[in-house]
Amino acid sequence: MKKLIILITGLIFAGLFAAIASANDIKVGAIDIGHPRTRAMVPGAKVGGGYLNLTNTGSADDRLVSITSDRAAKTEVHQMSVNNGVMTMRPVAGGLVIPAGQTVELKPGGFHIMFMDVAQPFKQGETIKATLTFEKAGSVDVEFTVGSAGGANASAKDGHSDMGGMDMSKPQ
Repeated sequence: MKKLIILITGLIFAGLFAAIASANDIKVGAIDIGHPRTRAMVPGAKVGGGYLNLTNTGSADDRLVSITSDRAAKTEVHQMSVNNGVMTMRPVAGGLVIPAGQTVELKPGGFHIMFMDVAQPFKQGETIKATLTFEKAGSVDVEFTVGSAGGANASAKDGHSDMGGMDMSKPQ
C-alpha cells in the first residue's frame, strides 16, 4: 500500500511538472512559441521588453509581422545593437524572419518585443496578453508572464529601464 501511495504521489508531481513546463508553450501553424515573459516595470515607466523563443518547424520561412496588446498603445519587434560603443534600438522593418527549421530567440541585447506607451506598468505575477501575427501561420494569443524587475535575464544590455540618450530613430 505504501508503494502505491508513493507511486501515485510521484505521478501527480510528474503531471504537475509537465503542465507547468508546457503552460507557456504555444503552437500556431509551423511556429512553436516558447516561454513568453517580461519583467515588472518601475512605477511611471512607459516601455517594457518582451522575450520569447520562436521555432519554425516547417519547411518554409515565416515572418512575425505584427504584435498587439491592450496593455500598450504600440507594440513592435526591435533590435538592439552596440556599434562603436553606442547602443541603438530600432524597429525591425518588414517583420522578423523565422527561418525554416530554426529558432529565433527574442532576448535582452538583441531582438525583443517593445511594449510602448504602457498606461499601467507591468507587475510581477500578472500576465500580459498579446496577439502575435505571422505571415503564414496566422494569429495567436499569447500571455507573457511578468517576472521580477531584476529577473534572471536582467542586465545592462536590456536598456528598457533607462532609455535616456538612446537612439530610437526609425530605420533608414
